[in-house]
Amino acid sequence: MLDREGFRPNVGIILLNQKNQVFWGKRIRTHSWQFPQGGIDRGETPEQAMFRELHEEVGLRPEHVCIVARTRDWLRYEVPDRFIRRDARGHYKGQKQIWYLLQLIGHDWDLNLRATNHPEFDAWRWNNYWVPLDAVVEFKRGVYEMALTELARFLPQHEHRNRFLRNGTRSRDHQEHDGPHRGTLHGLLVPGSGFELPPGASYEPDPGTSQEMHALEPAEAAPAKEPSA
Repeated sequence: MLDREGFRPNVGIILLNQKNQVFWGKRIRTHSWQFPQGGIDRGETPEQAMFRELHEEVGLRPEHVCIVARTRDWLRYEVPDRFIRRDARGHYKGQKQIWYLLQLIGHDWDLNLRATNHPEFDAWRWNNYWVPLDAVVEFKRGVYEMALTELARFLPQHEHRNRFLRNGTRSRDHQEHDGPHRGTLHGLLVPGSGFELPPGASYEPDPGTSQEMHALEPAEAAPAKEPSA
């Protein structure tokens, strides 16, 4: 289902835990990381599509989350021809997305990458809100920046207690702020070289933080797929 300009309606999901860290998923059998996302089927509202994709990709139900905010308008990205099927070239241009900011009110163990027979991710972790965009496939980076920036002002207020300056030192004036930091996104990005799984998709902590990575067992990982547009 495409609009007149060749963009497919789609939803993106930024899922928060109680520390305002976000679900960060490693695409199956690749080195790319991303947020859950998926197309809106004919007859679905964006919210209905969001809840369907939430279950299909990370195993959560509506009772496990609450909606904090969503982007006001569609955010668009174009897909390079090499990622487009030959029969779709010429009329398919890319995706237009509504992004949702969700708060997890369930538990970590409620997440399930194998909720369907066609998993999108083979590992996941909680990451700081300002995710490392160099770990994201290049043509999606602009939309990620726009979505994160627009939705940052809706982060629950407790996030400011854990905010850090660019040089890694704690902000001394954090108590003077009445909301989350809204500075330039690129200045707050974490370098993205340390998020690659070791061989065999083992379960290991990130050496730079106390965050943990959760991986599918190698025997249960599905075959490789082309990056979703």
